[in-house]
Amino acid sequence: MPTNPTVNTQKTEMAIATLLLQVASTLAMVGLIWFVQVVHYPLFSRVGQSEFKRYETDHQRLTTWVVMPLMLTEIATAVLLIWYRPMGVGSIAIWLGIGLVAAIWLITFTVQVPQHAILTASFDAETHRKLVTGNWLRTVLWTVRGVLVLWMVCPKT
Repeated sequence: MPTNPTVNTQKTEMAIATLLLQVASTLAMVGLIWFVQVVHYPLFSRVGQSEFKRYETDHQRLTTWVVMPLMLTEIATAVLLIWYRPMGVGSIAIWLGIGLVAAIWLITFTVQVPQHAILTASFDAETHRKLVTGNWLRTVLWTVRGVLVLWMVCPKT
């Protein structure tokens, strides 16, 4: 049975659009996580005890507006790449990308979010230390994802 060139063109265009959204959202998160890791989280300890509860609450609310659209786009496009895989990108790369996103989400919602919940009550030096130290894993995972998505857009010879 002959293939429909229109369907193939649409699928190719969808694959390219999906990959570009994947690259944009992932690289935005790579930049953001490095900023958070190196600048933002370490400065939590300088806010001051009396202002920290409000600061942490505002931090969570405002950060969500920046992070959630990017994270949702990243996970959605990672999964969509299963069906709209660009030429030259193997299934191993797609599944590795999904695994990295899954690990990031798991760490975010089982470790980082509960730590922020503790800090919402009041500044706790030990929780803050764990937040900064533990966030290195997410920083590394997002950096690896960044390298992976850049590899996906590079021409393969």
